[in-house]
Amino acid sequence: MIDRDRFPVDPWRLVENHYALEDAGVTETLFSVGNGYLGLRGNHPEGRHSHEDGTFINGFHETFPIRHAEQAYGFAEVGQTIINAPDAKVMRVYVDDEPLSLDVADVREYERTLDMRDGVLRRHILWNTPSGKLVRIDFERMVSFEEKHLAIMSVEVTVLNADAPVTVNCQIVNRQDGEDVYGGTPNAPKKAGFDPRKAERIHERVLQPQEFWQDGLRSALSYRATESDMTLAVVADHLVETENECSARTLIESDIAKNVFRVQAKAGVPIRVTKLVSYHTSRGVPARELVDRCRRTLDRVRTEGIERQFARQREWLDGFWSRSDVRIGGHDDLQQATRWCLFQLAQAAARADGLGVPAKGVSGSGYSGHYFWDTEIYVLPFLAYTTPLWARNALRMRYLMLPAARKRAHQLNEAGALFPWRTINGEEASAYYAAGTAQYHINADVSFALAKYVRATGDTEFLHREGVDIAVETARLWATLGFWRESDGEDSFHIHGVTGPDEYTTVVNDNLFTNVMARFNLRFAARTVREMAVDDPEAYRHMVDRLGLDPSEEEGWERAAEAMNIPFSPALGIHPQDHVFLEKEVWDLEHTPADQRPLLLHFHPLVIYRYQVLKQADVVLALFLQGNHFTDGEKLADFEYYDPLTTGDSTLSAVVQSILAAEVGYQDLAREYFEESLFVDLADLHNNAADGVHVASAGGIWTSLVAGFGGMRDHFGDLSFDPRLPADWPELSYVLHWHGTRLTVTVTRDALSVRADAGEPVSFTVRGVPYTVEGGTEVVAPLEGQGPVIAGKPSLRQFADVRREDGTLLSASVPTVTTTIPIIGSEVDPEGDPARAGLDA
Repeated sequence: MIDRDRFPVDPWRLVENHYALEDAGVTETLFSVGNGYLGLRGNHPEGRHSHEDGTFINGFHETFPIRHAEQAYGFAEVGQTIINAPDAKVMRVYVDDEPLSLDVADVREYERTLDMRDGVLRRHILWNTPSGKLVRIDFERMVSFEEKHLAIMSVEVTVLNADAPVTVNCQIVNRQDGEDVYGGTPNAPKKAGFDPRKAERIHERVLQPQEFWQDGLRSALSYRATESDMTLAVVADHLVETENECSARTLIESDIAKNVFRVQAKAGVPIRVTKLVSYHTSRGVPARELVDRCRRTLDRVRTEGIERQFARQREWLDGFWSRSDVRIGGHDDLQQATRWCLFQLAQAAARADGLGVPAKGVSGSGYSGHYFWDTEIYVLPFLAYTTPLWARNALRMRYLMLPAARKRAHQLNEAGALFPWRTINGEEASAYYAAGTAQYHINADVSFALAKYVRATGDTEFLHREGVDIAVETARLWATLGFWRESDGEDSFHIHGVTGPDEYTTVVNDNLFTNVMARFNLRFAARTVREMAVDDPEAYRHMVDRLGLDPSEEEGWERAAEAMNIPFSPALGIHPQDHVFLEKEVWDLEHTPADQRPLLLHFHPLVIYRYQVLKQADVVLALFLQGNHFTDGEKLADFEYYDPLTTGDSTLSAVVQSILAAEVGYQDLAREYFEESLFVDLADLHNNAADGVHVASAGGIWTSLVAGFGGMRDHFGDLSFDPRLPADWPELSYVLHWHGTRLTVTVTRDALSVRADAGEPVSFTVRGVPYTVEGGTEVVAPLEGQGPVIAGKPSLRQFADVRREDGTLLSASVPTVTTTIPIIGSEVDPEGDPARAGLDA
């Protein structure tokens, strides 16, 4: 999947050993550096020939009115999109007044590396100029994890075989959503056509200049966003180290700052220019105050020294890897990709500090910088089990959104709170309600993540002080959104008019995932308030006063949870995705032409909605998250039915399919899905890596390794293991933190070992057998095999003789003007079109 001549295998570095312009957008994403607050795309310092010259700051956004073709009450009214911040990455090099331009330069050596041990992007070039001068240029870029607001860049230029005039032109450019250093738009090819995953573009001026100045070699620009009123300041300082004769000139305007260094270079005498950059943003603090903050950041760094910043970065990452690394024995290619994914999680979440984790982190503008349910379901497990503080910060973002979520619930005639489907500032920003607002399951996803965090850490202080508000308010919404029905003397609780994770099926009744997760949400809220009343009566009293909790609410939540309708089809022996899902015709994915994928870019939503076809795992995700409520047989039957219907058009899907495939026995398929997710960005499998890292997929990689192949579960707050080690993996090792004790779990073909660092004893089970590991000791559990093994992959052919409840046979087709034929039909349709074949084809 990857050109290994260009991107060789290295377990700790991503390496590129020759330059290519045609995939600039992808490599800009792959070589981005960030810390969760500030992100710099991997643009080359020359500042040209880029797909997107991106500098992004988490939460820094502009707002705009959403213009609906037909307005209705309750539609989202104000959109939000991340702003491409002023770009300080430009450090252009000239020799003999000839600029280094990689598209035409005679480059004799080239290597670009992202080192995941020290968090530094490096590029080495040996350039033969048109006049025959051999020039070595070494470049570094780092965004600090320790200093949230700091980036450091440097370029070292050495003319090896002659004296020559050298110029280094350092710039800060306000690109206004993509302009290059000359004010034009980037000339890298862009994909044409509609794609809802891309960011909105605002054509009016976004950033209004405020204060700008230069003082010696220090330059400052500051702005206010036109509509959101957010403010930003960027200040850059420069240090020049050389024994050559050197002079400097400067330029400052509202949208550009230049610091130009002219050097009479002697052969073999290096010139090193280091650029220290600080960004600060605010929801309303005057820009001048932010400029002062930037100055203080840079003053502190100058005092401490630049080398100290690099040393602190390495120390920080040493700590990160000690608590986060997952080691795959004997497969350096998989190890490299896994560490790249884990490193992206650090770059997306480490210094979010109470902000959300955007779907693309701070690596690109895809999905407009919005926060989704991705954080809670795909990223929070990694955070909770490796660096709990980051998980707590992410959950506090949801807590701080509660006032807006309460307003949104009221607007939709419900009690409690409804979290926005996509947002930056807490307001709903989804313009398409069917696949946006209707995904009420986000409420349960947030509460599920809260429960997982508390189970992993034992942090009841956060739960009782702030988290309980999330649990209560989300439960209140389910209590009013759902309703009771009586049938055959039994009451059941139903939830109608919602959309589950599968966005190819919208606004349905009794979506299984939603009902299962809402049941969890209701039970969790009831249990939390009941336990608070006993264990922490003072916090309970404050909560009751704060939320106006009626004691009868707890009983109502439990009653609704116990009566929740969980759809099941006796005829097919599976759980229907929703009330009418099985009544639809089946989309024949096997015979869908590749040029019609992904479906959302080639078919009207109404066409897709009429079929049994999934954008992403829906029921299968419920089977994983709430696996303790389904039998092994149910999991196998559901997986075998839904897997052939799942397109994988969402990058959130394959990781979950991998986990369930491993659990039920499709171990080769589990490995296939895992690698599909692992290389989704590195191999650009969805053709949109140029828009930024798929952060949720990266988080899913950790879960796929730990919960899928590693077999870890924490149902009911009990730690358990049932591993499924791939046949050609000699060993898998990962780290978990359970209630403050660091555990190292190692799986081999015949044993699972758990080694505990200092801390409280930890109890767990391995395939039902109980164990306890004391701090500073190791426990080894023998394994007999790696679970069931089923060859191949599921196919709908297995349902060729099965009828629905109404007696009809399933049929499969690709939407065209011809007719659908039944599943028991011939291998090709009467017109001879294999694309219309039945499920026997």
